[in-house]
Amino acid sequence: MEDLNSWFLVVSILLCLSILATVISARIGMPLLLVFLAVGMLAGEDGIGGLKFASFEAAYVIGHLALAVILLDGGMRTRMKTFRVGLRPALVLATGGVLITSGLTGLLAMWIFNLSILEGLLVGAIVGSTDAAAVFSMLSGKGVSLNERVSATLEIESGTNDPMAIFLTITLITLLTQDSADLASALLMFVQQFGIAIPLGIAGGWFFAQVLKKLQLSTGFYPLLITGAGLALFATTNMLGGSGFLAIYLAGLMIGNSRSAKLGHVLPVHDGFAWLSQIGLFLILGLLVTPHEMLETAIPATLLSIGMILVVRPIAVLLCIKPFFKFSWRELTFISWVGLRGAVPIVLAIFPVIAQVDNASLYFNIAFFVVLMSLLVQGASLPWAARWLKVEVPAGFMPKNRSLLGVFAEDDFETFVYSVKGGTLDGVELRCLRFPSGARIAALFRGRKLIHPSGSTQLKEGDQLCVIGRESDLPVLSKMFNSDSQPDKEKSRTFFGDFTLSGDAPLKDIADLYGLTISPEQAGLTLSELLIRRFGGQTVVGDQMEWHGIRWIVVEVENNKIEQVGLKPLYLDNAS
Repeated sequence: MEDLNSWFLVVSILLCLSILATVISARIGMPLLLVFLAVGMLAGEDGIGGLKFASFEAAYVIGHLALAVILLDGGMRTRMKTFRVGLRPALVLATGGVLITSGLTGLLAMWIFNLSILEGLLVGAIVGSTDAAAVFSMLSGKGVSLNERVSATLEIESGTNDPMAIFLTITLITLLTQDSADLASALLMFVQQFGIAIPLGIAGGWFFAQVLKKLQLSTGFYPLLITGAGLALFATTNMLGGSGFLAIYLAGLMIGNSRSAKLGHVLPVHDGFAWLSQIGLFLILGLLVTPHEMLETAIPATLLSIGMILVVRPIAVLLCIKPFFKFSWRELTFISWVGLRGAVPIVLAIFPVIAQVDNASLYFNIAFFVVLMSLLVQGASLPWAARWLKVEVPAGFMPKNRSLLGVFAEDDFETFVYSVKGGTLDGVELRCLRFPSGARIAALFRGRKLIHPSGSTQLKEGDQLCVIGRESDLPVLSKMFNSDSQPDKEKSRTFFGDFTLSGDAPLKDIADLYGLTISPEQAGLTLSELLIRRFGGQTVVGDQMEWHGIRWIVVEVENNKIEQVGLKPLYLDNAS
């Protein structure tokens, strides 16, 4: 009993220290996952804690469980509309990109570590995929608002590239350990990984979403039900020979886009589950590491990491995306830079240890250093790289609080709470505000009092206005109640320009107004149609082009139609 309580004490202290350390990491810009890894290492055999943990089997089990929960949460938070611009390039990166990365990394590892071709390729397979846990946490934790094309590609790639990495790792381990390994069987396993996971993930996610809508349970049971169902799907898919990781990600995607009112109870709790999984996973991996045994691997593994960051990943991105998709050079450069490695390579590096492959400890040490360098170099520089490459767009204004009402099983109404912070709304009568047709004022709070609003009620600074509407009303409502600070508004104006035009504006009228020269063919187009042609048909907020000495910037997109366009003279752009 005393030993059990000692473990409870140690685990709880490590958990609290990891969470408290995030405050320091936010101030110095250190990636959170690196903090959790560092806490585990400090508590480990070579650290101040002196804890001895060498159970690769336990780390293997915990790693699979944690990654499954992280992918389920990531899928539920990925909006289906992002697939409009990110699905095809992400799938190419998740398959061909991993194959190219693994091959080039394998050749580099073979030369640096003096390995055989199969051993080098195994190193490449282990570290060849980007990590969903790292990408999801970096994009959300760093407060970086990327344009939709880039963020969707990175998120979908990281959520779907594990099957290829697992396939390559298992295949190469089989070739190294069995003299009569059959390549045809390996290819069949790859087809099974995708062929079983995709239909099971989509069908299972749809079924769970329907059950979630119809069941009436205590609110605390909904997130537990989804987690249990997701893990059951994960295990079943693996047992049938498919990729459980891909299946649970797709199931999360179907559940998260079901517009169920119950998601308001699921997502906040599951956010905690995902963070607990990430903390536990990286703590375990930190404990598993023995730094003094890695010193002789440090320099060559660091060289391999630099080669992957500066050479291998950019080549893979260019070969997979540039010939087939419309991405700017800035976007391609950023996607190349954010090839983040996280827990997946370290978990895959446990496979050779369990299979008792020769030099198994070397693979684990290499994977650890690759992840460490990726988090230190790529993760820490992510905000700077986004700003420098101009793929960051100003974050849209959102309500102070929002929650589903729970009236309908799907497409439910929500309550949006906005604060009145003076400016143009101070002293304005409610009857003068133009609300969307389906939105209504529910309540008005002044000080700590609830007052009954009428059309003649004048808004005052400090008022809290509660509005009932649907998610589709958010753009109009947020534009109406935008109370961003002056620096944030200035940042938005600097990016989009001081002037905006409707996307429906005839190009001929714009040419007459600004003295532009257009061709007869262009004269019959609207501004939206011209820009969509220039951008290759898939347009996102933040897309821009230079034309007639003006930078034309997409401000608002709805159903692949450009609603608003910002104008910024190039001489002003250069001055800023």
